Amino acid sequence: MAASFYLGLDFGTSGVRAIAITEEQKIAQTMSLDAIDQTPQAWHDALWYLLAELNSDIRQNLQVIALNGTSGTVLLCDAAGNPTTEALLYNDDRGRSVLSSLTNFAPPEHLVYSATSSLAKLIWFEAQGLANQASYFLHQTDWLSALLHGQWGLSDYHNALKLGYDVENFAYPPWLQSHALFSLLPQIETPGGGRRPILPAIAQRFGINPACQVCAGTTDSIAAFMASGVQQVGEAVTSLGSTLVLKLLGDRPVQDLETGVYSHRFGKLWLVGGASNTGGAVLKHYFDETQLQELSATIDPSQDSGLNYYPLLKPGDRFPVNDPNLQPRLTPRPADSRQFLQGLLEAIARIEAQGYRQLEALGAPSVKTVFTAGGGGKNPTWTKIRARYLGCPVDVSPQPEAAYGSAILAQGGLPSS
Repeated sequence: MAASFYLGLDFGTSGVRAIAITEEQKIAQTMSLDAIDQTPQAWHDALWYLLAELNSDIRQNLQVIALNGTSGTVLLCDAAGNPTTEALLYNDDRGRSVLSSLTNFAPPEHLVYSATSSLAKLIWFEAQGLANQASYFLHQTDWLSALLHGQWGLSDYHNALKLGYDVENFAYPPWLQSHALFSLLPQIETPGGGRRPILPAIAQRFGINPACQVCAGTTDSIAAFMASGVQQVGEAVTSLGSTLVLKLLGDRPVQDLETGVYSHRFGKLWLVGGASNTGGAVLKHYFDETQLQELSATIDPSQDSGLNYYPLLKPGDRFPVNDPNLQPRLTPRPADSRQFLQGLLEAIARIEAQGYRQLEALGAPSVKTVFTAGGGGKNPTWTKIRARYLGCPVDVSPQPEAAYGSAILAQGGLPSS
């Protein structure tokens, strides 16, 4: 009997990753394409390239494909799925200019009141006169998935959260349904569900199993969470990449717009979290990779530096302090680079610990274990510092790649309990 394979694709901020896994969730092949342009054409070309690079036995026995993309990366398309606008990326904040118009129809204190929310970007498109020539408003994941199965106007409830979709009631709220642009919004499905057959022409072109299906996708950060294998309430994943992202598995949704906290549905459970602008980008501003490794190895993680930093590259943070004018605090800077680095590592660990305490104060469970995704997980000194501040075990995620999480999604969907 031939083996079965499941393919996960991760369209992230720095490139594209693809991981194929077996029925036993073992990695069968890993591929990557770095530094691609963040345009629909570049995404399209990267997708085709990675499909062509799959081993032939994987292509012939591929069962399901799942994709993830950056949350809030969106575009408008015509009836055939051709982009009618540029893609607005996850961190594009030009929606700031239309936030006041959201008060005409969106309820106060809603998650969509963010300059980078999907809905703010849609209203910005409308303000530029671009919406009237479009048929669909899609997220990056939606558009890429439709290239494979050919059915436009579909999304998942992870990507649609910041579009205003009500994930507690599995419906668009009445205030959104009555909006003039509602006809552009995608139909929402469960991540990992809504499976549709791959287009015959694509199956034939790449030699892919013609019975292969494409399922509803997810966002890159949730795919990274899934890769960790976390399934127990009280377990968490901290992503230590350019920024600091916390996700804690809980049994109820928690949302507090004032402190930048919101919840994603995760099967019958909830992912409660927030994201800070501090993180690895600050470290790399002051140190290169070699310096980070060599200096970290000389730090005693059990002793505190006595420095009290709040590391930011520019003013403003979202969580656990939601203050667009929060000033970076990076002084005094000691002459000893090792001590300066230690102060930075401790400061980010303090912010992480403060974030989890904030989630607990809002009704999330206490943190039992933290798994680490992202490049920061490779620094054992930092891991020990973080464990000291967090007061719980800190481990490296066994599978750090979001593409692996998408492959798990392709194989079985979200946990049912």
